[in-house]
Amino acid sequence: MPKKIARQLRQNPTDAELRLWLALRDRRLSGYKFGRQHPIGEFVVDFVCTKHKIVIEADGGQHAENPADALRTERLEAEGWKVIRFWNNDILSNTEGVIETILIALKAG
Repeated sequence: MPKKIARQLRQNPTDAELRLWLALRDRRLSGYKFGRQHPIGEFVVDFVCTKHKIVIEADGGQHAENPADALRTERLEAEGWKVIRFWNNDILSNTEGVIETILIALKAG
């Protein structure tokens, strides 16, 4: 089921997801390999670098104080994933800052 959902999500990215994907795809970010709308267990994450176990989530307003997101992050972190969340408006207005934050996390991990 997560694979089917992932395929559907790939077909309809938000503007923020598309902007971030253009920076991450094809090893454009310092050679790090990322996947998009990637299933991890029962979840589908926005972006993932499996080699470094880093998940990047692009969140819109529907995610503000969402208890399901907190539980999802907790469960992914319990499995050894580092989860980094960005608001869509931050991705769109400060793409370079978001990319720098992702690079710092990759180099630290």
